[in-house]
Amino acid sequence: MALTDDAIARIRSMIQSGELPPGTRLPTEQQLSAQMGISRSGVREAVKVLEAARVLDVRRGDGTYVTSLAPRLLLEGLGFAVELLRDDTLLEVMEVRRMLEPVATGLAALRMSDSDLDELEKILDDMHEAADDAELLIQYDTAFHRTVIAATGNETLTSLLDGLSSRTVRARVWRGLIEGNSAHITLSEHEAIYRALCARDQLLAHASALLHVNTSEAWLRTVLSTSSDAPPAG
Repeated sequence: MALTDDAIARIRSMIQSGELPPGTRLPTEQQLSAQMGISRSGVREAVKVLEAARVLDVRRGDGTYVTSLAPRLLLEGLGFAVELLRDDTLLEVMEVRRMLEPVATGLAALRMSDSDLDELEKILDDMHEAADDAELLIQYDTAFHRTVIAATGNETLTSLLDGLSSRTVRARVWRGLIEGNSAHITLSEHEAIYRALCARDQLLAHASALLHVNTSEAWLRTVLSTSSDAPPAG
């Protein structure tokens, strides 16, 4: 493991220094081994780790390349990790969303194009037509917020919030809303966000998004509390 960690650090340093910029083909495993004074097995394992982290792209029969290092690639694993979090930790994720999403929505109010707003209007119409279909509502809810955050033009922020917006959490919240006959509440919150964005009102967009995240967090707490109070099966 120590050799692998050393090899990872050396390759990462070569990328950070610009010696291996995005899109560059790495030297062969044998060349890297000789250059770094590390066994070929250590280099091989390091490449596997960096490939899993989306830093390297191993192309069979062609070689190993540095990826674009775009945020959407490097932060891709965040969503997978969030899906594995336990119930109590999901509330911490919601707290992070509460810190980031309203600010991002406020920024989007200043940067959204007319075509973005048209897309949001269509998604809102689809949400209303979906009525109590949880699967469709989750799909449209995801599309709505992704469109808003992407309008900031900040790929790192978009990738972070996309990863934090766990599908599992959305599913639990929406099912709780539907079972509680309260889906209309969050639909009206989406409409409020949309109206603020149309008005290009940064503060109102921020406040509307904050209210929406707070509502989602409250429902998640309710769902988690109900789950923990349920008697064990069998």
